[in-house]
Amino acid sequence: MVARSLDVYALAKLLLEEGRRPYAVVALELGMSASELHAAVQRLGIAGLIDPASWRVRKVQAQDFLFHGLRYIFPAARGTVTRGLPTSFAAHPLADQISSHSEIIPVWPHAAGEHQGYAIEPLHPSAPKASVRDSRLYELLALFDALREGRPRESRLAQNEIKKRIRSV
Repeated sequence: MVARSLDVYALAKLLLEEGRRPYAVVALELGMSASELHAAVQRLGIAGLIDPASWRVRKVQAQDFLFHGLRYIFPAARGTVTRGLPTSFAAHPLADQISSHSEIIPVWPHAAGEHQGYAIEPLHPSAPKASVRDSRLYELLALFDALREGRPRESRLAQNEIKKRIRSV
């Protein structure tokens, strides 16, 4: 089994789900095919991060993977300066806690983006478009990017915010 970044993208959505829904519906919301989502759910199940039958996220295991493995498996490398959607510490909720006045911010490249910053490749090409439609997903993916960048202060704050979200599910 080889983990793919779309598995982490799917995990973010499953953390927000209140129960299992049809693959086609959730896949459409994520901008991927139902077969891609199905394969991601199966890989997440094999990894022990979810129960593939119910889609219930195994919170302790998911948190452990996100906090200790994500930055090593899917690191966020800085790309060229571009226009896009703020992510990592530049997006809500971390933007409220971190001042970035003198720093170029991380962004997901996106045609409708109104901010300029260094590019961070999202976990899935559809993440920016899906995030525009779903603010909760956007916040969670931005927090994941703070973990992926690996800077200690941002990572610690992101962990606290993710813990809050995982507890509330």
